[in-house]
Amino acid sequence: MKKRLAGIMVMSLIIGVLGGCAGTPVVYYTECNCNLENVQHVDTESSQVAVQETVLTEGALKTGLSITTSVANSENGVAADYDITQVAVLVDDAGVIQDCIIDGIAAKVNFDNNGKITDDVNKEVLTKNELGADYGMVAYGGAIAEWDVQADALAQYAVGKTVEELKNGAIDETGKAPEGTDLASSATIYLAGYVTAIEEAVNNAKHLGAQAGDELRLTCLTSLRSSVEATKEAEGTAQLDSDVTAITVKEGMVTSCYIDSVQAKVNFDQNGVISTNLEEEIKTKNQLGADYGMVAWGGAIAEWDAQAAAFAAYVTGKNAEEIGGISIDEKTVPTEADLSTSVTISIGGFQELLHKALQ
Repeated sequence: MKKRLAGIMVMSLIIGVLGGCAGTPVVYYTECNCNLENVQHVDTESSQVAVQETVLTEGALKTGLSITTSVANSENGVAADYDITQVAVLVDDAGVIQDCIIDGIAAKVNFDNNGKITDDVNKEVLTKNELGADYGMVAYGGAIAEWDVQADALAQYAVGKTVEELKNGAIDETGKAPEGTDLASSATIYLAGYVTAIEEAVNNAKHLGAQAGDELRLTCLTSLRSSVEATKEAEGTAQLDSDVTAITVKEGMVTSCYIDSVQAKVNFDQNGVISTNLEEEIKTKNQLGADYGMVAWGGAIAEWDAQAAAFAAYVTGKNAEEIGGISIDEKTVPTEADLSTSVTISIGGFQELLHKALQ
């Protein structure tokens, strides 16, 4: 493990014991300038990790990711309406954005006044960037450019700026690009929410191994398949699940990896009446942390965010073939000794996500 992950900057592993689960080792993550080559030993008896100090190399960048989800436009007897914004960034230690990608998802699960789902929940869910012209802002809305083009204009505008510089120049009091600016000529959509998402991605950014010159990529896999109709016994649920990764790549190899996921549910009864608070913040699994409940309710060795971070660290330094070749069991739980001690959740979706990101 040390040899394969040498030179990769990751979050250090600190072994502790979670209250209420005495004797169960749990992996906690804290940002540090740690090099997995320098992780000498994990002692579960003393709950310590021996790590030699290291220094970030010149050109090291932070990788950041944010996911913002809204279901506010959902309607009784009509649909659960999902609006998701995803942002990936590379940031230097001075807070200057070196690269930025913005994407989004507009998805619906339609249901009627009888609580029956009238949509194909097995359909492929594409992002706005993947849809391109098929998103329809130009064809049906008469926009000056399609959503992906306008979002990219903001992303490119953000490069070379700090968050404060971005906020001061990209938007005015209306939340749009100031009239007469170059940005206004290429992006006429409401930008304030995307600027906030960029700021969150910057705030989330960590030293995970990225270097100047690495290529930033943003990828997601989204499904509506867990949605179910309402019955006399139980409410129906429109459910969107989306795994998202921001990675950096050099010569086909992952140089940093940040994974997060959102699970957004809208519940409705047999009359199609929504019971979910549509204004409540929908947190990602990383944001939920221990509140996601895998440890408290499922007896997991570590919470989802910790296990996802461990997997992300493990695949850093690997190419698509190596990631696809990680040994798993029939439930896609890892069986490789170096990984199975810190990751006991299914990783098949993560492998698929990384395969897509590395294409």
